[in-house]
Amino acid sequence: MRLHRLTVAAFGPFAGAQEVDFDALSGAGIFLLQGATGAGKTSVLDAVCYALYGGVPGVRQGGTLRSHHAEPHTPTEVALDFTIAGRRLELTRRPAQPRPKRNGTGVTTERATSLLRERDPAAGQWRGLSRSHQEIGEEIGRLLGMTREQFCQVVLLPQGDFARFLRADAEARAKLLGRLFDTGRFAAVEEHLADLRRRSQEAVRDGDERLLHLAQRIRQAGGPAAADPDGWSPDGAKPGEADLADGVLAYAAVARATARELADAADLRLHAAESAHAAADGHLQDVRELARLQRLHGEARQRQQALAERREERATLDGKLRRAREAAAVAPALELRDQTAAAARRAAAAEEAARAALPGTVAGGGPEQLDAHEARTRQELGALDAARRAEARSAGIGRELAALEEESRADEDVLREAAGWLDGWDALRGGLQRRVDEAQGAATRAEQLAAEHESVRRRLDAAERRDELDGHTDDARRTHLDAGESAAEARETWLRLRERRLDGMAAELAARLADGEPCPVCGSAAHPAPATADGELVGEREENEALAAHRAAERVREEAALRLDSLRQARDAAAEAAGGESRDALAAAVAQVAGELGRARELAAGALAVRERLDQAHEEHARRVRGRQQAESRAAARASRADALTAERAAREAEVRAARGGAAGVEERAAQLTSLADRLATAARAAREASAAAERSKDADSRVADAAYRARFETPEEAAAALLDPAALRDLETRLEAWQAEEAAVAEALAEPRAAAAAARPAAAVAEAEEAFAAAGRRLRTAATARDNARERCDALGGLSADAADRVRRLAPLRTQHHRVSRLASLAAGTSAENERKMRLESYVLAARLEQVAAAATARLARMSSGRFTLVHSDERANGRGRHGLGLHVVDAWTGTERDTATLSGGESFFASLALALGLSDVVAEEAGGVRLDTLFIDEGFGSLDEQTLDEVLDVLDALRERDRTVGIVSHVPELRRRIPAQLEVVKGRSGSYVRHRTAADR
Repeated sequence: MRLHRLTVAAFGPFAGAQEVDFDALSGAGIFLLQGATGAGKTSVLDAVCYALYGGVPGVRQGGTLRSHHAEPHTPTEVALDFTIAGRRLELTRRPAQPRPKRNGTGVTTERATSLLRERDPAAGQWRGLSRSHQEIGEEIGRLLGMTREQFCQVVLLPQGDFARFLRADAEARAKLLGRLFDTGRFAAVEEHLADLRRRSQEAVRDGDERLLHLAQRIRQAGGPAAADPDGWSPDGAKPGEADLADGVLAYAAVARATARELADAADLRLHAAESAHAAADGHLQDVRELARLQRLHGEARQRQQALAERREERATLDGKLRRAREAAAVAPALELRDQTAAAARRAAAAEEAARAALPGTVAGGGPEQLDAHEARTRQELGALDAARRAEARSAGIGRELAALEEESRADEDVLREAAGWLDGWDALRGGLQRRVDEAQGAATRAEQLAAEHESVRRRLDAAERRDELDGHTDDARRTHLDAGESAAEARETWLRLRERRLDGMAAELAARLADGEPCPVCGSAAHPAPATADGELVGEREENEALAAHRAAERVREEAALRLDSLRQARDAAAEAAGGESRDALAAAVAQVAGELGRARELAAGALAVRERLDQAHEEHARRVRGRQQAESRAAARASRADALTAERAAREAEVRAARGGAAGVEERAAQLTSLADRLATAARAAREASAAAERSKDADSRVADAAYRARFETPEEAAAALLDPAALRDLETRLEAWQAEEAAVAEALAEPRAAAAAARPAAAVAEAEEAFAAAGRRLRTAATARDNARERCDALGGLSADAADRVRRLAPLRTQHHRVSRLASLAAGTSAENERKMRLESYVLAARLEQVAAAATARLARMSSGRFTLVHSDERANGRGRHGLGLHVVDAWTGTERDTATLSGGESFFASLALALGLSDVVAEEAGGVRLDTLFIDEGFGSLDEQTLDEVLDVLDALRERDRTVGIVSHVPELRRRIPAQLEVVKGRSGSYVRHRTAADR
């Protein structure tokens, strides 16, 4: 970063605008910032810091930035022109500051403002980037890569800070290095590791508690028979014990073994109960089988007796079934006879109906005559196709002529309508054009009225604000008067109490005297005549309360004055904007202009519609003219076409009249012939079918008489009477088959030897056998329940044991992780035995940074001290206390000893601290991302150097110039004014300080 120009106004000791040209000062590489004590040399550095960061270095933050010498109307402002990262930027800042009110008396507070601009090299102009404090702060922080504290330590090397740093203890160095290098993240690592240790410890403890909970559940699942192995019990165990996992696993193993033994005993008892139950079940089945056989034998005898009682009914059914089966042989012939007779009747009726539909001349002929007449009819029908086509063409011609006539009428309407519309064209066009001109004029008038309406509206708003603020101003004036009176009364009260306290101060001091103690005024231990109060004493508390009340009342008065001034300014501004007119007059003017504006806008709003109507009227005029021309052309073509069609239709109509005979048309004649041919064909077919059906009926009568005779029936009617329908026949057969099956089943049941033997035995005792079986079942269920409970206990203990083993396996890595995290946390915190120097992680990082700083500082210190001194970093703890790793020693090459930096003389301390500051500047700049710092300021300390050492120091600073860096030295040492030609002098005076650039020629 290189500084080009600094401009300040009303800042610090500078009353007016002052400009510092760093480009002119940087030509020699080193320049001197000199001036009398209190002139404001350090304020130049404060202005640079304020321009970049919006704040001054930490020790001066509490003071005011505004110059006490500045004129009230001169704003406090700092502008810095600098280059960083190849970009030319200008940063301007104004702090929050009071300024006189523009209207009236008093002051108001102006807000802080910032402006960041960048110079465009191509255009040669400044381009604004941002006015946001936050955006500018983020951009500057990103470009510089360091905080304000780091910048002040790296660029503005403060007076005396590094001498203190050189002699500071480890804790003080740690605070400064921590701010510069932002090692808070390493402290965060320490806290994170400690947090991980706490969480891992909680996880292990939670796992132990869960393991103990599983042991308690194992005890509950094991029941009263569970025993504690080797005296270990879940009740006596605690989380965190070393043998907790082994104890729980051993306890679970003993519980599982005990449960398995109990389960084996339950299995034996269940096996015995199952055997007894099986025996009782076998006996019950035998008794039930005996009872079943006895019941079946008795039921068979009852069924045999019922069959014997219904023998006559069975004989009747057998005879009926036999005659029905004999009649079944005649049934097909009977069915064929009935079918052929019905068919013959239907055919005769159809023939009679078909002949009735024929003309009387052909109705009595045979099938051959009917076929011949049909053939002649269809031949005549075929000759009508040509006449049909002629009739269709005639009809088409008629439709064409009708269409031509319709078109002719339509064109006549078009011509008549076009003629009427075109007659009024000139008047229509003129009227629309006038309306367009009027609408355009109204639009122009509306724009003028809109501007006038907005102006009057603003004046009305200002008049309303003026009237409203009048009332607020009166209230604020009364409030200000009341506050002034209250403040005056509070001041008088405070002054009165203060005077009374001063009058009684002697009595107040006398009240504090004690025998033997010295008087705070005269020092005597004897108090022969202490003063007394004439009246009631006023103490310090009463005076302070009165002072606080006075100050509070004064603040209220000031706030009321500020509010009154603000209201007056606002009221004056509103009155000026209103122009001195009343609100009613302005409201009437607004209403009048608004009415005229509304009418003008309403008239102007129709401009587009009227113009569109005019354009549409032109298009309609062109369309009407084209339509008239086209209608006239179509009328001429239609006349020629109509003549040709009329001649063709006359020829076609003559052809049709010859072909249709007496019918109304050709189609009607064709329909008559088609119907006659169809009726003739139907009658011929019906006559043939009726003759064939009569022959089939006669043959069927002969067959049925022969079939009845062979079946031993006297007549076919007797056979028909004996017939049964299929459902009745199946029912009769089913009843007889069931009868036979019942007889066979009864005989089989009575012949079965086991049933007969069972009938000879005593009645079976089923109830007693069932009761014995139920008792055996109850014993079996009891044993099964006991066995199931034992197995469930084994399963539960097995599952809980598996859970315990799994919990132990999962807890093992947690314990390992806890030990590892605990070890890391202790190592980072410096409490571990492995951390030999008991050094915290943050201290270790700071020690590494300090070692880098010492190495960078030594290169310059050796040159400043002619090779005598070097700085080294020490990791020893001072006096057995404090931090390890943050010691700083100096090695004296003349004596070969290493000693504390506090033993250096004043001059030695200065150039040692300067070397340390330059080294720290390099390391911090590298830490900030390698930002190149081309401008460096060193504040005071050169007065403690002898001439030779001063030469060495200046040589080191010259070496910085060789790397294109500029060093500004802040000092009032006369020797430096002689040696450094480029100087910026700060001159102080009664009206404030000012700066001037000086060269060797000026001196």
